[in-house]
Amino acid sequence: MDIATDTLARLRAARGFVLDMDGTLVLGDRRNHGIRPLPGAIEMTDYLLERGLPLVAFTNGTARTPVDYADALRDAGFSFPPEKIATPARVAGDYFARQGLRRIMVMGIEGVWRPIRDAGLEVVTPPFRIEDVTGERQVDAIFAGWFREVTLDDIEAACNAVWGGAALYSASMAPFFASAEGRALGSSVAIVSAIRGVTGCDATVLGKPSVDALHCVADYLGVSAADLVVVGDDPTIEPVMAREAGALAVGVETGFCRREDYERAPEAERAELVVHGMDELFHLYREG
Repeated sequence: MDIATDTLARLRAARGFVLDMDGTLVLGDRRNHGIRPLPGAIEMTDYLLERGLPLVAFTNGTARTPVDYADALRDAGFSFPPEKIATPARVAGDYFARQGLRRIMVMGIEGVWRPIRDAGLEVVTPPFRIEDVTGERQVDAIFAGWFREVTLDDIEAACNAVWGGAALYSASMAPFFASAEGRALGSSVAIVSAIRGVTGCDATVLGKPSVDALHCVADYLGVSAADLVVVGDDPTIEPVMAREAGALAVGVETGFCRREDYERAPEAERAELVVHGMDELFHLYREG
């Protein structure tokens, strides 16, 4: 493999790592359960943790809370404490608090609403009634995450909230995530697409590839975004976010994309290093 010297130097001089989960560290099933580690993932993360290097597992998934993700990773053999897990819901809690948005309609299960409530905000959870999100009980924002149980009544309530002035936010607009069974549909993109289709409103992504999300995670780590290595399995997500923030973008082939998919990306958004998986990245990093 021909890897530029400056790319390897940046990898080995990194002050922190942001690691995707599904397709990068682990694979689970289509319901986001039963995760198993991918080759080299435990070895790489243990190596970084033992040396005290800042790192975070940043998933676009919201099927679990950060505590539950940490438990699932521990059951799979990892050593991640909850504070080293970032989800779009955790980012959303911080973002809404900073923006002064206090009453949030959360379209999702506990993994979506609990981090927002833990940020000190009022959450309105399903099942929704139109009268709970309009009129005197108007919500400031709607946040959509993992919610495969969504109903047409929920969509209708969200549309009414938008018409009442609520802003729409999404954990992700990526159509798929990697699972052991192949591509699996992300629920937030389906929910947000339905609301936008009816109301014509805009939606703001608070998960990857939002550069605001990466800066939020960089703040968690106490590291400048430009000093981070961002590793993921989707050429339209992690590399785009990393390159915009000035971080080193690393792509892996253990999800549902291959080297040619990364090579087709626009040059300014392209992964600067593509490896087969975390095992190869661990070898390159440790060799330094």
